Amino acid sequence: MENTQEELRAHLMQTDEEFRQLASEHAKYHDMLEAIESKEHLTPADEAEEQRLKKIKLRLKDQMNAIVSRYRAAHVH
Repeated sequence: MENTQEELRAHLMQTDEEFRQLASEHAKYHDMLEAIESKEHLTPADEAEEQRLKKIKLRLKDQMNAIVSRYRAAHVH
């Protein structure tokens, strides 16, 4: 039986320090991004910061997905 994506991520949160750290950083940048996006009017500086945060979040997500892929490859039967 194959683990679902959510089950696998939950397992990695408990067992993989690198994954846990990346997820923590991703959540921090998500919160920062939500704070900017909740403003009624964005300044050019806000828009630049929004783009910067989105790129960081994407990089972190890519790193997390790479860990998931490595885990799956190592545990294929």
